[in-house]
Amino acid sequence: MALLSTIWGATWGRLVTRHFSHAARRGERPGGEELSRLLLDDLVPTSRLELLFGLSPCLLALRAARRSVARLLLQAGKAGLQGERAELLRMAEARDIPVLRPRRQKLDTMCRYQVHQGVCMEVSPLRPRPWSAAGEASPGDDPQQLWLVLEGIQDPRNFGAVLRSAHFLGVDKIITSRRNSCPLTPVVSKASAGAMEVMDVFSTDDLTGFLQTKAQQGWLVAGTVGCSRAEDPQSSEIPITSCLEFLWDRPTLLVLGNEGSGLSQEVQASCQLLLTILPRRQLPPGLESLNVSVAAGILLHSICSQWKGFPTEGERRQLLQDLQEPSARSERLSVAQHPGLSSGSEKERQNES
Repeated sequence: MALLSTIWGATWGRLVTRHFSHAARRGERPGGEELSRLLLDDLVPTSRLELLFGLSPCLLALRAARRSVARLLLQAGKAGLQGERAELLRMAEARDIPVLRPRRQKLDTMCRYQVHQGVCMEVSPLRPRPWSAAGEASPGDDPQQLWLVLEGIQDPRNFGAVLRSAHFLGVDKIITSRRNSCPLTPVVSKASAGAMEVMDVFSTDDLTGFLQTKAQQGWLVAGTVGCSRAEDPQSSEIPITSCLEFLWDRPTLLVLGNEGSGLSQEVQASCQLLLTILPRRQLPPGLESLNVSVAAGILLHSICSQWKGFPTEGERRQLLQDLQEPSARSERLSVAQHPGLSSGSEKERQNES
């Protein structure tokens, strides 16, 4: 039975690919009538693949070309495709990727009712690379290097949100602990708005050893701690400072811990400094901490705002003015010039999170 499914899947893939190749040679617009004539719901299950879902994750995965793609699934029901969905179709045609048009109910079931935006792909999994592949970065190369180190982040949506903030704010590399950490799943990719598809994520079995090695090389290892522990000077012998008072003057590793327990004792002992986010009011028990992805965004922004290439106050005002004036002159600082701001269509990315 498995052999029959494999043969049928391969045969169907060749038929669909040939169908689109003929359409392309006839010069027809991607997503036109040719798309509407494809058979529906002829989806044969595939093994050792995972289902990536969402417009941005699928589009960025195709652009990055780091995954093997078995099939692109576009929701049936529309005669034509525009914008980024049409780009998806063109890229699939160029790479001879079979394109199928299942109904929404089928996609809902396949995605376990996640928000897929009518776009899914069957792809090979992504795996974190060993941290030794990250390459040696000397502190003298750039005093404002920033690596984000994650110990035991287990919730895929937290992980994805952290990756999205890190990519937005210009973090150079991501290092995760291999043990007790969330893998690079499609849910992580969707929560990251596809940032996972273009970022290099590394992992290590010995996070403590990694931190100690980088400290010996001249990097600052800055851990994080909740405000309740920051108020107790007896809780740690490591200096604790507000993130607003932190001076970023040398290459830094920012270390975030598990959602519930924070940093392990071994990892915290390897830190030279602990950063905290101070609240503006007295907090009742149970509200003394922030969600890890929210904390990551605040901490990273407080550090990266010191980056020498970060927009000044005047440049930020100009960016906002340009966003409000579509006819702004081209010589002004454009949104696309800033690595954290996207020039893509917001309408195409609706329901992204």
